[in-house]
Amino acid sequence: MSVTIYHNPRCSKSRETLALLEAHAVQPNIVEYLKNPLDSAQISVLVKQLGFSSVRQLMRSKEDIYKQLDLKSQDDEQQLIAAVVAHPKLMERPIVVKGTKAAIGRPPENVLSIL
Repeated sequence: MSVTIYHNPRCSKSRETLALLEAHAVQPNIVEYLKNPLDSAQISVLVKQLGFSSVRQLMRSKEDIYKQLDLKSQDDEQQLIAAVVAHPKLMERPIVVKGTKAAIGRPPENVLSIL
């Protein structure tokens, strides 16, 4: 079964998670989501795979754009998803997906639970 990592090569946790996968003989499909942003359907699927009840759990609330868009006061799930589509750096990273399961690599060892 294939493994995908939503990866930001500039992020140390993302690099560490990729190295951890490779150390476990996993050659993942690497998606640089800042260069190839996900669409709303893909984000909705990721939320489910992660076992989250809201896309907010997938968002980086400390990002400047989160504050600029005042997303903490936004309750509409579709509007939150649209914000992640428009501003992919709002998405937590890295995310590793295998089959119907996903995990956020913070810390990197979190992803071992789905392998």
